[in-house]
Amino acid sequence: MKKLFYLITCGLLFVACSSDPDFVPEPPISLVSENILVCNQGNAGSDNGQLSYYNAITGTITNGWFRNVNSAKLGDAPNDVIQVNDTLIAIAVSGSNIIQYIHPDGTTCGATENIPNNRRLCADKDYLYVTSYAHVCGSQTFTKGYVAKVDLRTKEVVATCEVGWEPDGISLYDGKLYVANTGGYSYSEPHDYESTVQVVDANTMRSIKTIETGCLNLYGNISQAGPYLCINSCGDYYSVPAKTVILDCNTETVTTFDFPCTYSTTDGKMFYSVGSIYSYETGENTYYINTIDPENKTVSAGIYNDAITEKIKELDVPYSLYMSPYTGNIYFTDAKDYVSSGYVYGYTKEGKAVFNPQKVLICPGNILALPNYQRQQ
Repeated sequence: MKKLFYLITCGLLFVACSSDPDFVPEPPISLVSENILVCNQGNAGSDNGQLSYYNAITGTITNGWFRNVNSAKLGDAPNDVIQVNDTLIAIAVSGSNIIQYIHPDGTTCGATENIPNNRRLCADKDYLYVTSYAHVCGSQTFTKGYVAKVDLRTKEVVATCEVGWEPDGISLYDGKLYVANTGGYSYSEPHDYESTVQVVDANTMRSIKTIETGCLNLYGNISQAGPYLCINSCGDYYSVPAKTVILDCNTETVTTFDFPCTYSTTDGKMFYSVGSIYSYETGENTYYINTIDPENKTVSAGIYNDAITEKIKELDVPYSLYMSPYTGNIYFTDAKDYVSSGYVYGYTKEGKAVFNPQKVLICPGNILALPNYQRQQ
């Protein structure tokens, strides 16, 4: 896409300077549809994580897309996926301890294999940043967890920074990494749940400060709308309740709400969330569906309209929520019973279904939209 943009830009400059009356510039390109990529986590430890790919032009879904394209397994528990640029997608395959890179057509183009128990991803134009629960990275050792910085040209780790116990969500704002610490292994390791966000200089990979949120177990992806971050707090599943944390990166102030945001997404202004509270005492989940205005610190029930909100309420196990940055469409998944095939759903902001519910694979998690462009006639 960058190459195409460059060619179009050069063409426009040529028109401005050319005296050739026969020169006709190429028509502009426009978005016509978007394909959808779904990371199916599979059963943990079973090495059956797979990708599902919905082709908007043909209206068909391909399950096991990575395997079909590359004649190889993706790995165990793909946990996160981001599009780094127009030609590169990064997938955190946590259970297999690799970061897998693919092109938008699904073909592999390298891997980073020395970040065990990798969790979540963010990137700038040159580097990928990866959180890890592990205590090693290559020859380096850490007391707690860490963030690794990967050079996207070589796919090699070039720097690391130790942060808190079991760091999970990560986001980049104004040259700084914001890392949510969970302490999620407190049940098996000698430490408590964490309640902090670590701030790391992305250039030097040095820890700058620690922000106390007052909320335990900051687990899951972080959604970002400008300077605002939406972070889920799971609590301790017993007496400490789950909450939603809104962090203003400019002022480093924290606002909390008394409901979880297990899965959240954004249109760049508002946050949309589906939260679940699991109780070990009752063995049940309670779900919350909300829209959050981070600037005004207000909350309204539901997402856009009744059609979307009611459909989410009908799901057996809501397992992801994603808003396309290209169309504004809302996509979400249902993990059903965690061991059988799930489904992915898509709606416009007006509540119209983008496609019929599509059957995917086990534990369908993170979603990524891939735009289709064509030249105007």
